[in-house]
Amino acid sequence: MCRTVDLHQAVLAKNDTNAVELRRTLDDRGTTAVNLMSSPGSGKTALLEALLTRAVAGGTPAAAVTADLATENDATRLARSGAPVQQILTDGLCHLEAGMLRGKLEGWLPGGTRLLFVENVGNLVCPASYDLGETLRIALASVTEGEDKPVKYPAAFGLAHLVVVTKTDLADAVEFRREDFLSGVQQVNPGVPVVETSARTGEGVDALLAHVLRAADGQETHTPVLARQHEKHLHHRQDTPSAAEHSHAPAGTPR
Repeated sequence: MCRTVDLHQAVLAKNDTNAVELRRTLDDRGTTAVNLMSSPGSGKTALLEALLTRAVAGGTPAAAVTADLATENDATRLARSGAPVQQILTDGLCHLEAGMLRGKLEGWLPGGTRLLFVENVGNLVCPASYDLGETLRIALASVTEGEDKPVKYPAAFGLAHLVVVTKTDLADAVEFRREDFLSGVQQVNPGVPVVETSARTGEGVDALLAHVLRAADGQETHTPVLARQHEKHLHHRQDTPSAAEHSHAPAGTPR
């Protein structure tokens, strides 16, 4: 058990290092990365296509990387916006890691890109643990998924700088209890902004893009309580012997 925990910590430590380096690289390029996380079927791709289309139409240089276990369907859809798009196939891995994203961006990300949207794998568990070097982390949930999504997945929503509700045009049809959802969001992430959207009607898309652009302009984003606790943990871990030193795995074992 200890060896398993140590290996997991080593993987996260390596990812954190890659994320810091990637964030520095993107900052030097003037690019703001936005990490989009949700469960499958939340409408994330449709909303992202709408965001990219608005950004391109408004003259904001934007690009996207989308991750899936298989198929390039989402990349094909997003390319309709006119923005540069790349697909990452994770071959069964349930989340993106900073090293994977960094490798995909090298030699591809167009110069002058102001916004880089990263559509994470559809999963609200594993992706929450992996920093991708983003400036803005957004957790999305559709009205069709139920009001208790935030309290069921407290890490995903608790570490978000922004929460987005999707498919609001279906809220009445599915009897979505909006106040219960908002209460759950504030329970796990007090003070986090919430934007309500519909890719079908366009509701909230401009407001969401404006929020992203403010972050790109350097406006301070919401700092989740959970993120501050996570940061303390990282500092503590960096001050102690490395997880690899505690592991009994042979030298050269993949981590």
